[in-house]
Amino acid sequence: MTAQTNPAGAGLATSAEAGLGEATIRTVTLRLMPLLGLMYLVAYIDRQNISYAKLEMVGSLGLSESAYGLGASLFFLGYFLFEVPANVFLEKVGARIWFARIMFTWGLVTILLGFTQGTVMFYVLRFLLGVAEAGFFPGVLFALTLWFPQGHRARMIGWFMIASVLANAVGAAVGGALLGLDGVLGLAGWQWVFLATGGPALLLAVVVLFVLPDGPASASWLAPEQKAWLTRTIEAEKTGAGHVDHGNPFAALLDRRVQMLAGVYICLPLAAYGLSYWLPTVVKGFGVSNLANGFINVIPWLGAAVALWWVPRHAARTGATGHALTWHVVGPALVGAAGLALSVVLPGNTVKFACLCIAAAGAFSAQPVFWSMPGTFLRGASAAAGIAAINSVGNLGGFVAQNAVPMIRDATRSDLVPMLFLSACLAAGAGLMFLVLSALRRDAARRGVPAHAATAT
Repeated sequence: MTAQTNPAGAGLATSAEAGLGEATIRTVTLRLMPLLGLMYLVAYIDRQNISYAKLEMVGSLGLSESAYGLGASLFFLGYFLFEVPANVFLEKVGARIWFARIMFTWGLVTILLGFTQGTVMFYVLRFLLGVAEAGFFPGVLFALTLWFPQGHRARMIGWFMIASVLANAVGAAVGGALLGLDGVLGLAGWQWVFLATGGPALLLAVVVLFVLPDGPASASWLAPEQKAWLTRTIEAEKTGAGHVDHGNPFAALLDRRVQMLAGVYICLPLAAYGLSYWLPTVVKGFGVSNLANGFINVIPWLGAAVALWWVPRHAARTGATGHALTWHVVGPALVGAAGLALSVVLPGNTVKFACLCIAAAGAFSAQPVFWSMPGTFLRGASAAAGIAAINSVGNLGGFVAQNAVPMIRDATRSDLVPMLFLSACLAAGAGLMFLVLSALRRDAARRGVPAHAATAT
């Protein structure tokens, strides 16, 4: 009789466990992701507002295109130098305090940018903005490894990154409108861009300090059984999938897999930042007003948001593994590269703009599945350091783009020719990405890691 009832009992237990898991993930998603998304939206607006302020700031301060490009790019240098230490520190002190500190300091620096007096001050403040924000994006990626099992992370990263493209859309509409405040209270329009976008970060820092939990254990809105399910599920993944936790977190920087991912990731931010920073300038070349420019620039980022939702969702629903999973990174990158190239060679402003919309969707939607990879082999402080290292090196692409694009524009006197450079970099990165992700799977096989763990989304 016992032999007859055990299978049914096991089935009920499995069903109950699955139901508990679904309920837990749904609760965490609804409670956590809107706040993280709002934080990233504000962060990205404060990072990108320079692209709209630039439309008047360059003339007001007497900056050349190349000088502006250098100043804008210094953000990424500050980010690069301080990102790994910032993320390791986050793992020690917790997300709540560290994220609140990050938001307060970047909001303050953004407001100070509104009172820029000259080139040197512009350079210093852009560098300090990168220092202030260092650790935020990789910090959230690390935090997601504490809250979500591997199978859910790519979709959560996709939802989180949707905030970045929505920030481009919101920033486009708001940035164009704020330029119209020129002369109000004796301030120029470009000054209002910084003042109005820096304030929300200061307010949100207070909200984060009181609302954001450090991890599942401190989440009052999770039931005890939900906390227990998250703990045992995530720990089981780490134990069974060959994860590494180096004794010294900075040793993760020497991990060959981290170095490979960092080396190829640089191409994705290079294209994404090059396009998002330069797009308002391209659209202005079509002969539109600042206000129209802002609203027109909403369009590509809404398309990118749809792509960020669909690509990781498609990867998860189709059970993509191996090369199929790789193509969810490489495929969008190649589409983005094609869009950038076609925007230069095809005639007509409408067609060119449509190509740039496709390019934005491709460059951004390649990233969620990519960012699910480090979590397959790193854990703990090593995961914090490794993710930060990949992102910090990759974001040097933003530094390259912000200098190369204005230089190419100055040399060619064309707003669109720089898109060929971004296209070539993105296409080369897609090819290298295919090789590197294939190498990572072979490495996982040699280590005896199950295929589903090495390529899960």
